[in-house]
Amino acid sequence: MTDIVTVPTTPFEGQAPGTSGLRKKVRVFQQPGYAENFIQSVFDVVQPQPGSVLVIGGDGRYHNRTVIQQAIRMAAANGYARVIVGQGGILSTPAASNVIRKYGAGGGLILSASHNPGGPDEDFGIKYNIANGGPAPESVTGAILARTKEIGLWLTVEAEDIDLDALGEVTVGGMVVEVLDPVADYADLMEELFDFDAIRKAVSSGFTMRFDAMSAVTGPYAVEILENRLGFSAGTVVNGVPLEDFGGHHPDPNLIHAKDLYDVMMGPDAPDLGAASDGDGDRNLIIGRGRFVTPSDSLAMLAANIEIAPAYRGRLVGIARSMPTSAAADRVAEALGIPCFETPTGWKFFGNLLDAGMVTICGEESAGTGSDHVREKDGLWAVLLWLNILAVRDISVDQLARTHWARFGRNYYARHDYEAVDSEAAATLMAELKAALPALPGKAFGSLTVAHADSFAYTDPVDRSISENQGVRVLFEDGSRVVFRLSGTGTQGATLRVYLERYEPASGEIDADTGAMLEQQIAAAQTIAGIERHTGRGLPDVVT
Repeated sequence: MTDIVTVPTTPFEGQAPGTSGLRKKVRVFQQPGYAENFIQSVFDVVQPQPGSVLVIGGDGRYHNRTVIQQAIRMAAANGYARVIVGQGGILSTPAASNVIRKYGAGGGLILSASHNPGGPDEDFGIKYNIANGGPAPESVTGAILARTKEIGLWLTVEAEDIDLDALGEVTVGGMVVEVLDPVADYADLMEELFDFDAIRKAVSSGFTMRFDAMSAVTGPYAVEILENRLGFSAGTVVNGVPLEDFGGHHPDPNLIHAKDLYDVMMGPDAPDLGAASDGDGDRNLIIGRGRFVTPSDSLAMLAANIEIAPAYRGRLVGIARSMPTSAAADRVAEALGIPCFETPTGWKFFGNLLDAGMVTICGEESAGTGSDHVREKDGLWAVLLWLNILAVRDISVDQLARTHWARFGRNYYARHDYEAVDSEAAATLMAELKAALPALPGKAFGSLTVAHADSFAYTDPVDRSISENQGVRVLFEDGSRVVFRLSGTGTQGATLRVYLERYEPASGEIDADTGAMLEQQIAAAQTIAGIERHTGRGLPDVVT
């Protein structure tokens, strides 16, 4: 029997799991006991039972291997019977969700800061996913936070590091550790969901694409699926080797950080489809030849066509979107006679709906789309669904977008990010904005008149739990809106996100410039929230 080592500790301030886990700078996680306190708090809350299985993996960023080795030893000390870890410590977030579900694990630790930069001076993160494969709900993350504030010890065993690069089983402190191929199970699942034969036929007929893995976790998955299984030419996947610092890239698949891909797709020799994913593989970017598709529109277009994919035929029962995401998906749901649920930001809010069989596809404006195949958003899944639809319909991305808008109309939409804003200034802005809400209805801002304003609250239709203060909404009489929200994904300061939306019917201007169409909403948002007064910023840092 291996002796359990008890290590005395004291709490660290600020270990609150944000929208999707605890994210801080690497140097914060490198403090002695910092990661251990958080992991022990997770184990104390979930209380693994005899025979419990834990999945561990991450996006390969700097400090990943160090924390994985310690987490394995701590799992052995806390009573887990088995740990499953991806080779090299690699598991994309959707692949980790699949492994949890496939092997009946009690949960999993995903080591990632998602789309945030990596490297010794950049970001790191830990997220706990529950047995359904999805992010821990607020009841669990709240209990974890409470435990971090009172923790006095953490448990481990004396054991050498294991060889994370060698497939097979080893024993640590009497616990079995299996190192598995991180790609195979996920690639097999994708082949079950989509019509790979139809995609191969399109490829053999000359269909081309470019996938930018951004030197992040999806590289090995994309090479195996796109090049090896679907027959795209070698080199279709660029930046395909996961690097600890993502090659100096900011692995966020948007038009700022994936500008090289955008430039290729807007050029004269563009392939048929351009796509990218982020640090941990749960986000996606879709660009056709000469046509960028916003994440909100992508969700709506995928939902309208999802039954083309074999695994989804005849079973689109509902759609879910986060509140800041545009209402484009709502119009698809209405036309198809199915419900569309509006949830707070955070994939965990989709979990109950998916588990209850109330929705089939979900999405967020922050480039996350997924379905009931796992309990996470899934970047490569979205790309493969786009490929399946384009191959079967024999249509270009631009043609599909135009056809969609001609049927449903277009929700012009943009997100303005004000990054690394002073936290106190951001909090003051939101507090003043909330205080002003009762007086906003009836006020005019340029040509726009406020019809309704509130702080969004959500009642889960499955368990009736209530989540309040999920963003401020200002709705105008013409049906347009602006939404204000502080992001929970950063590691320093605050990110103010402003979401702007205007609907144009199918009979109107459905192919105009987005910025021009949203001019009135942009001006109103600045005035209503006093953004420049509070932040000193006249313009956003990032527009998506």
